[in-house]
Amino acid sequence: MSLTLNLDFQYTTTIEKLWTAITDPNKLAKWVMENNFKPEVGYQFQFRQKPTEYWDGIVEGEVLIVDEPSKLSYTWGTGAEKHTVVWTLQDLGDGKVNLHLEQTGISNPQALGGAKYGWTNMGGELEKLLAQ
Repeated sequence: MSLTLNLDFQYTTTIEKLWTAITDPNKLAKWVMENNFKPEVGYQFQFRQKPTEYWDGIVEGEVLIVDEPSKLSYTWGTGAEKHTVVWTLQDLGDGKVNLHLEQTGISNPQALGGAKYGWTNMGGELEKLLAQ
């Protein structure tokens, strides 16, 4: 079974500022996790946070698509879970930008719920970053 998560976030910002927030490693560290991300197709990277008793705190990834400023995709792997994340940015006009997340390859409803919870919280942190 493979499940897909789809989420949309609307931000009051420019598409360029939002693109930077999802591709610059220093900005990503403020709303996702510490990382060594580079927006270069084929680049392998890690997101890292403090390990817990349930998780080593490492997400492995590889950049798949960089289409500035409208689309970014990478793999997202932790433990046995290996997913594909696709971010699509759309300028809605009037200073609003839609950020669509599609995460595919999720193995079970519990993992889907965890991903939804995590990205929803991170989306709130991204909103705070964009407001700065």
